[in-house]
Amino acid sequence: MDKSLIRNFSIIAHIDHGKSTLADRLLLHAGAIDERKFRNQMLDDMDLERERGITIKASAVKLNYKADSGKTYVFNLIDTPGHVDFSYEVEKSLRACEGALLLVDVSQGVESQTVANYYLAIENNLEILPVINKVDIANIDIDHAKLQMIEIFHFKERDIQLVSAKEGLGIKGLFEKIIQFIPSPEGKNDWPLQALIFDMKYDIYKGIVIYVRVVHGVLRDNLRIQMMHTQRQYTIEEVGVFTPEAVQVRELTAGEVGYITCNIHEPREVSVGDTVTDAISPAPKPLQGYRQLNPLVFCGVYPVNSKDFLLLREAIEKLRLSDPSFVYELESSQSFGNGFRCGFLGLLHMDIIHERLQREYDLNLILTTPNVRYRVHTRDDKTIDLECPSALPDSGNIQKVEEPYLTVTILTPVEHMDQVMQIAKDKRGIFVQSAYVSDRMRIIFDIPLSEVIVDFNDMIKSVTRGYGSIDYQLKGYLPAKITKLDILINDSVCDAFSCLVYKDSAYDKGLALVTKLKELIPRQLFEVRIQASCDGRIISSARVAPMGKNVTAKCYGGDITRKKKLWEKQKEGKKRMKQVGNVEIPQEAFLAALKL
Repeated sequence: MDKSLIRNFSIIAHIDHGKSTLADRLLLHAGAIDERKFRNQMLDDMDLERERGITIKASAVKLNYKADSGKTYVFNLIDTPGHVDFSYEVEKSLRACEGALLLVDVSQGVESQTVANYYLAIENNLEILPVINKVDIANIDIDHAKLQMIEIFHFKERDIQLVSAKEGLGIKGLFEKIIQFIPSPEGKNDWPLQALIFDMKYDIYKGIVIYVRVVHGVLRDNLRIQMMHTQRQYTIEEVGVFTPEAVQVRELTAGEVGYITCNIHEPREVSVGDTVTDAISPAPKPLQGYRQLNPLVFCGVYPVNSKDFLLLREAIEKLRLSDPSFVYELESSQSFGNGFRCGFLGLLHMDIIHERLQREYDLNLILTTPNVRYRVHTRDDKTIDLECPSALPDSGNIQKVEEPYLTVTILTPVEHMDQVMQIAKDKRGIFVQSAYVSDRMRIIFDIPLSEVIVDFNDMIKSVTRGYGSIDYQLKGYLPAKITKLDILINDSVCDAFSCLVYKDSAYDKGLALVTKLKELIPRQLFEVRIQASCDGRIISSARVAPMGKNVTAKCYGGDITRKKKLWEKQKEGKKRMKQVGNVEIPQEAFLAALKL
């Protein structure tokens, strides 16, 4: 195919600025879908994405567009997520493109993820086309949004496109601008084959479907290929593109985006970022892959029924195909048996993975309290990366503990600056700098990761009435006063609730957990004692009273000694039951612990 007629681009923006709606509108305008089949979030094919109204996975689609010049252009469009937890999806997508549409909601203006995604696109040497969305809203100041984009990103006013993705305003002009502004791909069809794997998914019939961007050479049916990283060889069974349905084609030439299948059913055999080449005449070197992302939040994932362990392992391997930022390793627990220690980029990422495992693979799971990765320096000069609280060495053997810090950038209207700074300080933040960015303040703090991941974003949104936004990057490790908090149920440590906490907040966290568990653990036939223990002492305690049974109901009149004998017998029975009985802890208790 003539490469001058191809345009590869992504849509990038802060969360809720209208990326998926714009992608829908582009599909509709180009005739990829008709009005009858049209629905919102066309490219979000997961039920979870449509329910929550967010994009979780990047989606690629091929569009044919007849321009005013009479030529028919091919647009390879990739719609990306906006939430900071899925920034890796954005990074993967940008590597398959020559350009990006930087979308800004006219009522919200430039936000923190807008800035972060802009710099991500700059790092990948992309042409960035500024687009202001939602211009159909009444009483909005378009000039103010334009001014922000010119001042912050130094765009030229003539390049800024005004659209309403919802109403379809400005879409035709946007198509023509993409043709002029975004360069066509470079690459030679007669060079040795180099194709970048930028995503994958598992299909029960075809095996692993591999999304590729062909940089040089040609991919066609029955070609013998080699993965340059793993050195494994396969034969291509199907080559195709998404329009948005999967459509089989004869070949993919240099500059095109599509998919291949090779009847691969083992997830470990293929990895995102690998280079596909011709097995007979391979390329001299692979393409540059993706940087390895470090997970920020860790928790244990266990099947409620231990028989489901093998199903869980298979599900996790398949899920990781499409999400390389999700990591896992085997772990065993005293309370739950075998499971996995899993790493995520944030709590939303963890929540999505948990829900996908339960829905898509029909598993019933327990998640332990999430922790961040601490670094422990022992007295015998060893350094331990600690993800699981149970692996914390004895306090006498610890020289110092370090915890991960984030450099957090907060964009806020000037009038809310004092409240935002107070929240950051309450979260043990260390002030770095502040500066005016157009009509807003950009405030930078170094804050412990454990303080940011839970509710920091919600608090910022709340005090700034939705106009504040955050972005963060891992800064490194700094010394911290960390201790282990254990929850004991009838004198036995329940390791699912164990967590590492900042020493000064251990009492509050212990009290909150004990209070919540007292509400959620149902009454048993024996007394249940719940205790929070820290540094070898009990800091909080509660009891769930046993269910009462009137053993003397059948006694009427007569001597009191008969009743006393029955009460003593009941007391002995409850004591015995307490020693051997298992306390039933409902799933809600684990979920409540996660929220705390």
